[in-house]
Amino acid sequence: MKISGVDIRPGNIIEYEGGIWRAVKIQHTQPGKGGAYMQVEMKNLIDGRKTNVRFRSAETVERVRLDTKDFQFLFHDGDMLTFMDKDNYEQISLPADLLGDAGDFLQDGMDVIMELYNERPISVQLPDQVEATITEADAVVKGQTASSSYKPAMLDNGVKVLVPPHITAGTRIVVDVYNREYVRRAD
Repeated sequence: MKISGVDIRPGNIIEYEGGIWRAVKIQHTQPGKGGAYMQVEMKNLIDGRKTNVRFRSAETVERVRLDTKDFQFLFHDGDMLTFMDKDNYEQISLPADLLGDAGDFLQDGMDVIMELYNERPISVQLPDQVEATITEADAVVKGQTASSSYKPAMLDNGVKVLVPPHITAGTRIVVDVYNREYVRRAD
């Protein structure tokens, strides 16, 4: 499906110069001279390269639809991750760097969505939020009472996040996987 270059939104998957790219960030710019354009930061889904491209409103790009399938994460073996298709129980191993930083939040038995292009897996989506346990939390600095004061804490998976002052070690919290931010205390 063809779309105008200025209609690209973050998360869109487009075909550009023979590759499959995901729009990561966009910025609409209207300079004093010349026409408006969309500055798009894109990541190649096959080899991981990043690029910035300017699209004018007259330009069109092909928007790609990916097939999605439900998979379950089984185990981590060196730098490979093994997933199981929830429909036919077939197993597939993928390189860990395919998940990027979100891979730190992968847990055994976690349900994920795999995106496929021509039957080839090109990305794995984790749930937006996961539960984790705080293993270490810095002490609250006395007199630091501003409502926006957060303190650093270490999660059981080795990720550091900022948490409110009342959160202590051993507390289960909900964390945003892609922004690496504290969301709320787990129920």
